[in-house]
Amino acid sequence: MDHARDSFSFNGQRILVTGASSGLGRACAVFLSGLGARLVLSGRDERKLEATRLSLVGSGHVTSVFDLTRLEDISAWIAGLTADGPLSGLVHSAGVAKTLPVKATDAATFRQVMSVNTESAFALARAFRQKKSFLAPASIVFIASIAGIVGYAGLSAYSASKAAIIGMARSLAMEFARDGIRVNCVSPGFVMTEMTRAEQSFLTPQQVAALEADYPLGFGEPEDVASAVSFLLSASGKWITGSNLVIDGGASTLR
Repeated sequence: MDHARDSFSFNGQRILVTGASSGLGRACAVFLSGLGARLVLSGRDERKLEATRLSLVGSGHVTSVFDLTRLEDISAWIAGLTADGPLSGLVHSAGVAKTLPVKATDAATFRQVMSVNTESAFALARAFRQKKSFLAPASIVFIASIAGIVGYAGLSAYSASKAAIIGMARSLAMEFARDGIRVNCVSPGFVMTEMTRAEQSFLTPQQVAALEADYPLGFGEPEDVASAVSFLLSASGKWITGSNLVIDGGASTLR
């Protein structure tokens, strides 16, 4: 029993979570802190990051305000974060979602979505692998989306960015294996975050019911994703790399 319990414990390991100010990033941080991890919380809103920090279990958690669109600065930023100790894990939850038809998606918008969602993921993985920045065995988990594996009208740019992350993770997994770094994705469906709850307020009960009908197990909660992310980061997932774990209540099986 002790071995089983220890395989889900992080025992003070440092884990960086991007997008930690709200939604899935915040849920992952809270869940991981309950398993003993020390969190480095990243986002662009200092006030919200501090609120997340205060909600965590344990001590030693820190915040770091950073804009991931500054791709050229990511390596130096990670090096600074790890000057006092290496990271054992990275959860990349930060991202942008834009629902736009193709005719309203110009080149600049497409590039913005790809930059924030995909280029930042690559830059973070590259920086994480820097000497002295990580402690093996280590693990990277990207938050992708079922939009990367099934089609949705109005999400062409977003879907492209998430499909790219899934494909990129497979190759990174092969390249980073020799360093003792595992790389995986999770692909959530519709999860009831603060943002999605607010969006639902603009829908009729009939529209909400029609949306939920696509989910055999109903809508997900942030903790459903956070627990899966924690599993992939933990010693329990030590033989899993290059995988994409779909967490969607069965929605993608209907398409």
